[in-house]
Amino acid sequence: MTEQTAARNRADGKTKSGGAQTTAAELGLRELILSGELTPGARLSEPSVAERLGISRTPIRAAMARLEDEGLLEVIPSGGYAVKAFTESEIRDSIEVRGTLEGLAARMAAERGVSAADLDAMRDCLTEIDRILTGRDKGVADLSGYIELNRRFHQMLHYLPGSSVLERQIARATNLPFASPNGFLQAQADDEDAWLSLIVAQDQHWMVLAAIENREGARAEAIMREHARIAFRNMQSVLRNQDMFSQIPGARLIRRRIPR
Repeated sequence: MTEQTAARNRADGKTKSGGAQTTAAELGLRELILSGELTPGARLSEPSVAERLGISRTPIRAAMARLEDEGLLEVIPSGGYAVKAFTESEIRDSIEVRGTLEGLAARMAAERGVSAADLDAMRDCLTEIDRILTGRDKGVADLSGYIELNRRFHQMLHYLPGSSVLERQIARATNLPFASPNGFLQAQADDEDAWLSLIVAQDQHWMVLAAIENREGARAEAIMREHARIAFRNMQSVLRNQDMFSQIPGARLIRRRIPR
């Protein structure tokens, strides 16, 4: 977080609504956490964070409450908040929760039925992913493109059942630290095994889409739950490799078990 950004936030704060200031505070505070500028376990000072972000204390207080609800902060006995550190088992559980909810979304979509337009949109997205994976075989690696399309596919899946209740719960689970489908991919750009896992993941994308189209709810659910395990295996690979681990946004938040 630069001085220029803080100055811009101070200027913007004169015109932004309370809700907009809280959102700006939340985004800025999340950036400070994931960049490692705020140390896990240390108590956060409202005045200090407000000064660093150039935002008044009231939005900062609201942002801290939101990030505590999201899981990036924790309440400490002496009062206030501290940045939370995460164990491998906590990250694994977060991925499992996300996979369970995505499986539910796939099953509900299959059972309720999906429009041809929605199916076509998902099919187009997967076709673009196929192009990226084929291009990589030809020496053109576009991991950032894959990450964006993968995010889009999962987001479309979340909306398919037409359940706002489920959408909120999946968004909450996906926002858990390191639980998103792309949580560890950026660190694996040069890892051959990771690219092979993307091919497996893409096969599962196509299979779940076919299951939804064919109204096979149980099959669609099982595929998505298995699909989440790829993210767990990616996590294990990254946490065991120091070079890859150092490339993860927010790596300082993770407590690793280092094999002896």
